[in-house]
This record gives sequence, structure tokens and C-alpha cells, in this order.
Amino acid sequence: MRLLILCLLALPWAAHPQQEAFDCAASTPHRAFDFWLGKWTVHDVNGTLQGHNEVRAIEKGCAVREQWRSVRGGTGQSLNVYQPATGQWRQLWVDAGASIIDIHGAMMDGSMKLEGEIYYLQRKATRPLRGQWTPLPDGRVRQFFQEQDESGEWQTWFEGFYTRTGN
Repeated sequence: MRLLILCLLALPWAAHPQQEAFDCAASTPHRAFDFWLGKWTVHDVNGTLQGHNEVRAIEKGCAVREQWRSVRGGTGQSLNVYQPATGQWRQLWVDAGASIIDIHGAMMDGSMKLEGEIYYLQRKATRPLRGQWTPLPDGRVRQFFQEQDESGEWQTWFEGFYTRTGN
């Protein structure tokens, strides 16, 4: 009897064979954020060290994971995914208790440009946010974020320069 029940339970899986995997590593749109892959030190516009970041392709190139560590001890992670249905990248960021960022966009004019919202957990407040990653000729990457204030003006939220320390 147990064998019959197990066979009946397995029927739905047998009727739907596993789908063949898509080769994200060979997909040009999935490679658009590759310039950001690696291990980095991050300095602000004044040259002050802000932290360290490791950005890796995961899930056979179908996603990009960022792991941030601030010099002040803060941490955060983002998951970045190209969404073929929309033709856009989406980033979902979460850190250790301060904020959640949900932004989306695409490569434009040589930069990855994403926009959406930041949610501040402590204040229970949401603000429009936009970010831009630009590969620089010297091999660094400039990350520039702006937040829209209550009057509708965009203010610099973070500007950092990534210097590669490893692959």
C-alpha cells in the first residue's frame, strides 16, 4: 500500500519533466553587470576608505550577488537579476537593520542605471532612490546614488569609487 501511495504522489513530477536550463553565461543581457564583478575596496569622493565589497556571479551566471562590509562594521547584500520579460535588471538590497532597496533599470550611455525606492526600517519611511554604476577608464567603477527629498529635489546619497583588489 505504501508503495502505491508513493507512486501516486510521484506522478505529478513524472508528468512534468525538468526543464532544460537556460545558459545565462552565454546570454549578452545577463553579462551587462560583469564589469562590477570582483573584490573591491570602496573610497568616497575624498579618498576615504568606506568599506570592502565582493561582487560575484552566482547560479551559473543568472544572478549577481554583492556582499558589502563597511569600515564602521555595517554589512549588507544585494541580489541583482536580469529579467528577460522586462528587459531590465533588478536589485534587491538589504542591510543589517537600516534599509531595504528595490531598484530596476538597464545599461544606458555606458552606465548601469537603476531606480526605485529605499525603505528605512527605523523611520518606516520610503523615498525614491536611483543608482548608477559606471566603469571608468582606469578600471575602477563609480557608484553614484541619489535620493529624492520631500521637496522633489535629488540629493547625493552615496558616491563611491571601487578599486579592484581581486577577482
